[in-house]
Amino acid sequence: MALPKRRQSKQRGRKRRTHYKISAPSLAECPNCNEMKLPHHICPYCGYYRGEKIIAGKED
Repeated sequence: MALPKRRQSKQRGRKRRTHYKISAPSLAECPNCNEMKLPHHICPYCGYYRGEKIIAGKED
């Protein structure tokens, strides 16, 4: 099995990792209260999911 001849420097490893960036989560508009929420999740503002009341939201 092949092994590296020398240890890679910290700078070289960090250069390689410059593209490992976190992206912002995608948001969707709640059809019930028109607030922005995560898709396929219960709306934290009104508590509705797919037209059904699931939990008490922040407004209640």
